[in-house]
Amino acid sequence: MNWYDGFETIVRPDIPLRDLTWYRLGGPARWLCQPRDEDELVAVLNAIRAAGIPWHVLGGGANVIVRDEGFAGAVIRLCGLAFEQIEIDGVTVRAGAAVDLPKLVRATLKHGLVGLEVLAGIPGTVGGAVRMNAGGRHGELAQFVREVRMVDAAGRICARPAAEMNFAYRHAAVAGCVVTGVLLGLEPGDADEALRRYREIWNAKYATQPPLAARSSGCIFKNPPQRSAGRMLDEAGLKGTRIGGAVISEKHANFIVAGDDATAQDVLNLIQLAKDRVRQTAGIELEPEVEIW
Repeated sequence: MNWYDGFETIVRPDIPLRDLTWYRLGGPARWLCQPRDEDELVAVLNAIRAAGIPWHVLGGGANVIVRDEGFAGAVIRLCGLAFEQIEIDGVTVRAGAAVDLPKLVRATLKHGLVGLEVLAGIPGTVGGAVRMNAGGRHGELAQFVREVRMVDAAGRICARPAAEMNFAYRHAAVAGCVVTGVLLGLEPGDADEALRRYREIWNAKYATQPPLAARSSGCIFKNPPQRSAGRMLDEAGLKGTRIGGAVISEKHANFIVAGDDATAQDVLNLIQLAKDRVRQTAGIELEPEVEIW
């Protein structure tokens, strides 16, 4: 008897994860679970927990490194219309966790709502953006969040107000939970001006970062308080440093790009080397922003 008896339509064993992440590296998940609505999510999550199986949630795969040996647990990947819908009512926006974040930004601009343009150039899904409080120097998602819908650590479907989410830099209080959607509050404004700003932020970002087509995961390290991780990595002379098929970008030292011959271990070794070098040169312990499975 398998733990996933009865879930065969949404649970598949030994599924490669490399094609589901931006790095396109790493081994398989022991099980890939793709619930199509909240009820299926609750049921399969309860079964996973009852079996004592470790699990992760995979969104767009923009912020994940999967080890070469893969993940010996269950990976939950939300799919289906229930998680992919955007509903706009006046200045209120509801978006499912599987909605593509850039798609959401563009949709709000088309409806004359402004604010989310500050997230220009940030890849991934809405669920991942909530979990990481996605953002940058221009603003963060948290400033627009009114409510987060989730399956909590007790297996209950609930909605938490933003005040209970403890949003901080690259953090939200979602440990043990699965985000299923978000309620945002935006403002009406000059859509043309917001679109201009969106393009300006996008162009500035990608003038100084590797192109989206590059195999990377965005910034590898979080910025320490009042410091720039990228600048410290640059000052440590790390741009262009290579291990195997992975290289620290010449454009931005907080990006590691994987070549066709790269392995996940190459990237992980380069992360460790970069941490060690910054500790030696700046006396600061960098914390990875990317998730390592």
